[in-house]
Amino acid sequence: MKTHTTNYFNTFIEVAEDTKINQGTKPPSKDKKTVAEMQYELIAKNPYKYTSDDVLFQVFADRNDLTQNEYEKSREQFFSKGQACLRASPLSKTYGFGIHNDQNGKIAIFGMETEQYQNFLNDNKTKKVKAMKASKS
Repeated sequence: MKTHTTNYFNTFIEVAEDTKINQGTKPPSKDKKTVAEMQYELIAKNPYKYTSDDVLFQVFADRNDLTQNEYEKSREQFFSKGQACLRASPLSKTYGFGIHNDQNGKIAIFGMETEQYQNFLNDNKTKKVKAMKASKS
């Protein structure tokens, strides 16, 4: 079975051009956690611990109430089809966070108002890609 990946290496995902905010903003809490809130919690509390694939699968697993025993087979199935990468994440489209992928594909988020965010933009060794636009227009 072919395995697809969403992981980037030495890459910085910039916020979407059409984002409506000017600083990293924690996604609001809802009764049922949103994808944005789940991604934010995983990445913000564990910088450079997880890859994009790890985060996307964990959110899928949590939203579908998978048990630990189901993880291996479900992860295989999940990545047998292409998945939207973190360029499509609400964190970079709507909530003002850039996502840095280090040389091992591990990720951390940085608010667009931070010095670290600017440092990644100015770093010639780091590839830059923009998040997908928040609106379809």
